[in-house]
Amino acid sequence: MIAQNIRILLVEDDDIDAEAVKRGFAKAGVQCPLYRATNGVEALEMLRDKKGYFQDVPYIVLLDLKLPKMNGREFLEEIRNDAKLRKSVVFVLTTSNAETDKLAAYSQCVAGYITKANAGVEFCDLVQMLGHYSQINEFPVCI
Repeated sequence: MIAQNIRILLVEDDDIDAEAVKRGFAKAGVQCPLYRATNGVEALEMLRDKKGYFQDVPYIVLLDLKLPKMNGREFLEEIRNDAKLRKSVVFVLTTSNAETDKLAAYSQCVAGYITKANAGVEFCDLVQMLGHYSQINEFPVCI
């Protein structure tokens, strides 16, 4: 079970994949808030909103790489260059298993790189992994 004080930002443009992630969370009985952005620009706006959902609480970003407007690699570069967002915990969740994408993601200090094919039926393995991570990881009081 994912800790309830954690918020999740899913950055995913594909409605089917986004719904599958939501179903996986619901099936696992996850109570933490799950928000969605459909591209990198929208995700940055949500994270930078001073009155928004991600201020002064621990959060995890689940990031697809193939996005419109601003792709996942560009998003990672942008948040790692932002003093207030650079400590964001980001897991890449993508269809790409290209070594160039993995290397680029890890060079931007992602917490993990997960292909959608390895995330389990209805993303259940992903939800279980995030649950363990959120339970044993020590987040700072304010990211």
